[in-house]
Amino acid sequence: MWQKLGCIFSVDHWSDTFYSHACVPTPIQLNEDVIRLYFAPRNTQGKSIPTYLDLSSVNPLEIIFNPKEQILDLGELGTFDDDGIMPCSAVRLSSEEVYLYYVGWNPCKSVPYRNSIGLAISKDNGNTFHKPFPGALVERNRTEPFFTASPFVFKEEGDWHLYYASSTGFIMVEGKPEPLYEIKYAHSKNGIDWNRTNHTCIVPSYYGECTARPTVIKEKGIYKMWYTYRGSEDYRDGSGSYRIGYAESTDAINWTRKDNLSGIEFSEVGGDSLMQTYPSVIQLKNESYLFYNGNGFGKTGIFLAKWID
Repeated sequence: MWQKLGCIFSVDHWSDTFYSHACVPTPIQLNEDVIRLYFAPRNTQGKSIPTYLDLSSVNPLEIIFNPKEQILDLGELGTFDDDGIMPCSAVRLSSEEVYLYYVGWNPCKSVPYRNSIGLAISKDNGNTFHKPFPGALVERNRTEPFFTASPFVFKEEGDWHLYYASSTGFIMVEGKPEPLYEIKYAHSKNGIDWNRTNHTCIVPSYYGECTARPTVIKEKGIYKMWYTYRGSEDYRDGSGSYRIGYAESTDAINWTRKDNLSGIEFSEVGGDSLMQTYPSVIQLKNESYLFYNGNGFGKTGIFLAKWID
């Protein structure tokens, strides 16, 4: 089960650029001593702007560096990420090269927004990033016509696995369109060119349920996924709010939901008592840690838990 260690960080009106929230914590081991945690605060206009902080790998509750600098600019007007960027998955290729997969936001007229998956590359161990091209990496297509979001990339032995949220449409709730989505799978040999088969990994348990923001580790030949799921009604800190689920696989493609084994529940009171979302698991030597957001989609900050048997 996950032993909760509490809220480790929140954004409280730092500046106009980093004004509120601390959405989608995304860790990577920077070196033996440091965990780098990418995340996305919102500016005064409500747009997500990516940044990071560094934590001690010995004691992840300890913040050792907080630069308060954005690592990517929003895209050119009209491109897929001109209205917000949320980092979601950091993958190390070498001691200096890091791929950062992220969600780009666009506002829409008929529905609230449209998401796409982007890529940024660092050549200096995750300190600075550049976009290798201005367009999206994984976009809506003929068989997935709505949007793509919340990527997680798991790399092993030359194979790259991509788990991401793919929208299956919209549902009208109290006269407003709400997005539906479920976790799907793609694979690659280079982390850039993805073969998408429209295969669903985490099937919603009922019409109106959404599954998203996967994070995957592998232990003793078993792939283990934590993810977030919600209902379509009253999900903004209400009865249908996001919570953390769990699934297992033996082939990285076909998954069995075991939400009762997620190892975490809402707190009775406090910053994760109404919502738990955007989970990300990192393994450090013999320990596993879970970073996640609580109430208000990250408004109450970033929370940390440690796995105990």
